[in-house]
Amino acid sequence: MAPPALGARSGEAGAPRGEVRQGVQWVTVDEDNDGQRVDNFLLAQLRGVPKSIIYRVVRKGEVRVNKGRVKPDTRLKTGDQVRIPPVTRKEKPAQVAPGSRVQGVVEAAVVFENDQMLVVNKPSGIAVHGGSGLSFGLIEVLRSGRPSAKFLELVHRLDRDTSGLVMVAKKRSALRYLQDELRQKRIRKHYHALVAGDWPKGVDRVDVPLLRYEMPNGERRVKVDDSGKASLTTFRCLARFQGYSLVEASPITGRTHQIRVHSAWAGHPIAGDDKYMDDVSLKAFRAIGGQRLMLHARALEFTLPVSGEAVRLEAPYDDAFNDVLEKLGARLKGTDQ
Repeated sequence: MAPPALGARSGEAGAPRGEVRQGVQWVTVDEDNDGQRVDNFLLAQLRGVPKSIIYRVVRKGEVRVNKGRVKPDTRLKTGDQVRIPPVTRKEKPAQVAPGSRVQGVVEAAVVFENDQMLVVNKPSGIAVHGGSGLSFGLIEVLRSGRPSAKFLELVHRLDRDTSGLVMVAKKRSALRYLQDELRQKRIRKHYHALVAGDWPKGVDRVDVPLLRYEMPNGERRVKVDDSGKASLTTFRCLARFQGYSLVEASPITGRTHQIRVHSAWAGHPIAGDDKYMDDVSLKAFRAIGGQRLMLHARALEFTLPVSGEAVRLEAPYDDAFNDVLEKLGARLKGTDQ
């Protein structure tokens, strides 16, 4: 029987203040980690420990699998016994826990769940993960509300101000499967966007390269540039209003801010986009009560991990998105009378 893990908290012998000394661990590889490389397995088990230390303990033979030395690229099998040597990591500062209200909002937004994954209709204004001054994001809220969950990882991302469907894997095997499906372009994403102006009938695709860059203040932006990465979005007009159009945008590639920049490049920026909409148009949108970026990840089409069942999920608009459409619809009816 494997010996129990030993450890010392900060301030104890062998662990300076602000650090945690973690003793020897014995971990049994489960089915979800079958086929995983030793280095990637250790990176997941020892979050916060620098890669250089992980590769050093492997190289020195301190990491053992079934009592034998291994290399970083050794593949693990279900049932393998992995010895993880003592390591020291920085003690994480106390994190602000998500409140019960935001936890309730996120749990109520779950539109699909099984043993492999879940899909959330992310509210606008919530980042998918913490960082950059944010104490927590969608994934941290989910983990906080599901303390018994061993694994919860984002499959893909949405901008903070974009609402709609986000996939979260509950098993590593599901994460690998879904991310491979994304790379193979077998997952179809359909967004709804309210854009400025009358979308041209002849424009059903935008195929221009996109380049990421940083503003002097460090803010991330994207622009059309010949030296950028190939990018393709298809468009379909769903409705026309006074001064605006509701379009369905389906990204074939998955570049940062792709739909936002492709829409702006076509001459029809997304309403409420404070990065890519000009100030006059943005002010006009605010004047009709628009308070959010009018971009919503409306639908997902994909096959489920394990079962291979084909599914299509749709997410309703939030109240702020609906209110703008209703105001524009009422204004349009008023001109017809």
